[in-house]
Amino acid sequence: MTFLDLEKTLLIIGTTPVTRMDALVLVGVVLALLAFVLLLVLWRTQRRRALVDAEQRAIERERAKLAEAQLIDMMQNQNALAGRLAAMQENAVNAQAALSRQVDERLANVTGRVSQSLAETTRNTQESLGQLKERLAVIDTAQGNITSLAQDVVGLQNILNNKQTRGAFGQSRMEAIVQDGLPTGAYTFQTTLSNNNRPDCLVHMPNNAPALVIDAKFPLEGWTAYHEMAGDEAKKSAGQRFAKDMDVHIKAISEKYLIAGETQETAFLFVPSESIFADLHEHFDGVIQRAHKARIVIVSPSLLLLSIQVIQALLKDARMREQAHLIQAEVGKFANDLRLLDERVRKLQSHFGQTTRDVDQILVSTEKLTRHGQRIEAMEFGAAQVEADGKGERGKPFLRAIDGGD
Repeated sequence: MTFLDLEKTLLIIGTTPVTRMDALVLVGVVLALLAFVLLLVLWRTQRRRALVDAEQRAIERERAKLAEAQLIDMMQNQNALAGRLAAMQENAVNAQAALSRQVDERLANVTGRVSQSLAETTRNTQESLGQLKERLAVIDTAQGNITSLAQDVVGLQNILNNKQTRGAFGQSRMEAIVQDGLPTGAYTFQTTLSNNNRPDCLVHMPNNAPALVIDAKFPLEGWTAYHEMAGDEAKKSAGQRFAKDMDVHIKAISEKYLIAGETQETAFLFVPSESIFADLHEHFDGVIQRAHKARIVIVSPSLLLLSIQVIQALLKDARMREQAHLIQAEVGKFANDLRLLDERVRKLQSHFGQTTRDVDQILVSTEKLTRHGQRIEAMEFGAAQVEADGKGERGKPFLRAIDGGD
């Protein structure tokens, strides 16, 4: 390409022609600008990298300082921890030693207590063994008593199996109750009535009232047979036989012992056992009702004892009524003595009153004498008293004080 070619016009911008030379120059300028811009960008980039590297190095230095500080702190903490561990180890050793001492002391206390407890337990065991031996001795004695009681029960059974001996047993129980409850002369045993019958006991009532009859013959054979029967039919049959025996005995008592004007209108049929009495009322109510209609009262030992106590109270009341005039005379004497005592007490009271008044007057005089003595001791004399002393009247104030004057 020649110079002339460079001068050729490529385009016209407005009125200004643009040649190839101008275009090349313009391209060169643009390329220069681009290079400058590129260099500027590279420079800025390098600077930014340098700044970033500086900041990174500063950060790394700070991190290194921080790591060094943390390392120092860690070393300090490690030293402190080592000191604490040493202190903890020392405390643990001291605590272990103290714990060992406490354990030794407690073991010694426990050993002493265990020894004391063992000694007390041994002593208590010995005492318990001694008490056990005593109780065993008591049990042996009781066993002997039980054996003796069993023999007595067997003997009692033999007595009850024998009709005559059983009648004597019921008679003896009834007689013991009557003798314990009534005075001598208020009863008789096996006495003969006007119809030649002999009841077991007659209790003489007060005020010449008819005597009370007590019969102690109870048909125990039928009762024993009734209780020994096992089957219902056999038991029912035995119960009917026993009820029939009771009716026959109740009728015999009513016909033999109830005599108008000589005995009470009611007689007692004594049953020698509380259990028999309870069973009679529980299982043989018809017998009880027929006995009441026949004016026969069936009594147990406790009821007979209660009846005897009532009769004893009636006899005591009758004796008191018989001795009423003597009691009235004694009451009159007692009232007279009481009147005399009242008069004498009143006289004594008047004497005491007079004595009290005299003592009060004596106390007034002694108080006045005491006051005058105090005045004399304190030398309290007035001018009038001095003149009176000069005229021969020294003793008059003292005499007036004794007489009651001031």
